[in-house]
Amino acid sequence: MFPERLRNDQEKTVKSIEEPPSYTANTVIIGRNSRGNWVAQELNGLFGGLFVNRAQAMKYALFENGHHPETIVLTADIIELDMHHRVTVLPETIGSIAIVRKAA
Repeated sequence: MFPERLRNDQEKTVKSIEEPPSYTANTVIIGRNSRGNWVAQELNGLFGGLFVNRAQAMKYALFENGHHPETIVLTADIIELDMHHRVTVLPETIGSIAIVRKAA
């Protein structure tokens, strides 16, 4: 009787954790600005910030996008924090962009 109850509780937990199908995580670009500070900015300019190190920029990006590391993009190019415009990635910079993957 107890294992059956445990299974039902686990099924309820799994169902409640699932995200709705309409949910989309925000893509966050992380790189350095012209002064050497780390920048994390959402692709559409919804949120962003300046940071002293990459770890803090990553922590912020994960917090703001709902802990979805697959939507964080690292770039070696200069990126300036601009909260009024959409972030643009020039075609010649595509080769320097790395998508962050969660370690297994």
